[in-house]
Amino acid sequence: MRWLYFIIALTVWPLVAMSQTNNPSQKSGAEVMRELRIKILTSSASELGIKPTQDYPRVYTVLMDWLLGTNIISVYGSSSGDASIYTTSTFGVIGGIGHEAVRNAAHKFVKVAETHYDDAVPTKDFPYPKPGHICFYLVCFDGVRRIDADEESLRTNKNKCSDLGIAGQRVINELRLVTQQEAAGRP
Repeated sequence: MRWLYFIIALTVWPLVAMSQTNNPSQKSGAEVMRELRIKILTSSASELGIKPTQDYPRVYTVLMDWLLGTNIISVYGSSSGDASIYTTSTFGVIGGIGHEAVRNAAHKFVKVAETHYDDAVPTKDFPYPKPGHICFYLVCFDGVRRIDADEESLRTNKNKCSDLGIAGQRVINELRLVTQQEAAGRP
């Protein structure tokens, strides 16, 4: 498990410095990413036209915030199959829904989050994690719930939410593979 986090960190860290666009805009890429994160956490299911289903009775979206260096990586997965990565840097990967492997990873991420619903605490505040911690925000039909997990215990599989961390890592990995394939000109 530890090697998996190390590989992901080595893969994502260089990308954090990359800009998503070369076009100047009113807002920096980092500001846009922060706004997307807050929109995910504050938009209600009814605003989005999402209703509970048998597969997703309580949780319809999950966001994993992870401190990497001086930046925060926010990994998003939705019951719709959409998945993205937002950062406090200018890097992001948006719109993974067009790829089956990403959709499968996003679905699994939300289904695992569903199993941790009772472990999560209701919240209306959405701070980034403190050093050494990873935060999971479960966006539910009855509001947002938060799990704060010690990063080391997640890495060593000693945390009851380790499966949630693994599911989030799978989303990162699938988005990374799709991004690499597209950069190489492969569908």
